[in-house]
Amino acid sequence: MARILIVEDDHYRCSWFGSRFAGHELDTTADVAIAVEWLLSRDYDLIFLDHDLVLEHYEQEMADDGLTGYVVALWLAEHPDCQPSAQIIIHSLNFAGSARMRQCLEDAGRQAEHVPFPYLSAVFSGSS
Repeated sequence: MARILIVEDDHYRCSWFGSRFAGHELDTTADVAIAVEWLLSRDYDLIFLDHDLVLEHYEQEMADDGLTGYVVALWLAEHPDCQPSAQIIIHSLNFAGSARMRQCLEDAGRQAEHVPFPYLSAVFSGSS
């Protein structure tokens, strides 16, 4: 059983994660502060990061209000000793935001993949 952090605000997507990863420990939040708190206190095997975590972000190519998944990615980049072996997947459909998240993680020496949400079922078809 894996422990998985899901940083996501969309209820449909949260439901999909719950179904796809049934039987695993899932921690789901759209709150950046809670995500960071959990990253400090729990050990994750897999981390899913969305970029746009509030409705206002959906029409913006880049949001810098401290409420995006980028903030979580940046925090992980700045704390390489935290969750060093977790697989990080950026599943956002905001391609510019996703690229920025991936770049900040990779610049810090962390591996991260961008797999847009519609393609996750193909990548994780046998995970349930």
